[in-house]
Amino acid sequence: MRYLADILTFARIILAAALFVMSFYLAPLHAAFIVFMLGEITDALDGTCATRWPFPKNKTPKYRKYAAKYDMFADGAIAVAMNLFFSFRVNLTAGLLMLLPYLVFGLIIEFVVYGKFLGHPDDCTENCLMKKNFKLAKKIILARRNVYLAILFTMAVWTLYASEWSLVTKNIIMGIGLFGSLFFWIFLSQRRHNISRDAVDIEKKLSKKS
Repeated sequence: MRYLADILTFARIILAAALFVMSFYLAPLHAAFIVFMLGEITDALDGTCATRWPFPKNKTPKYRKYAAKYDMFADGAIAVAMNLFFSFRVNLTAGLLMLLPYLVFGLIIEFVVYGKFLGHPDDCTENCLMKKNFKLAKKIILARRNVYLAILFTMAVWTLYASEWSLVTKNIIMGIGLFGSLFFWIFLSQRRHNISRDAVDIEKKLSKKS
């Protein structure tokens, strides 16, 4: 079970690659929707699995030193692949407009919050906003997360209703999706407020000092 989180993360990378290929080979919209939703399910569960079944410190595989990087890459890959598919196959203008705010947030977070390209809450420069004003940095990161979720939700729903399925099928899937989203929103309530495991420790230390 300790490897389940890693399996889910790498599965998301594979699904992102499949979605990327589907953008150029005229795959059915409903097929892309299924691939994307499977990717988002792995995203919802991998962090929980890593917390639930951690590796003992003396038995942690070497590759897990960069586990946070793999997870960030997988998240970005599935989002970019979905945006590419949506732009090419559903609505180019809407796809580009939805990509813009995420790119702006991404640049701010990389070069201001982390102070480096491909940074992370656990891996940032000494003069970055994360070290100077943790509370503001956390607000920006969580705001980006909410924008990210809103964009992905919009693309998923739009793709679903543009697909070849019947309206009844679409409505049933939409209902199941809303119920599942609500479940994960409640189930992962702690994750919504945490930007990383190490950042939680930083926040606790700052709270004690204040």
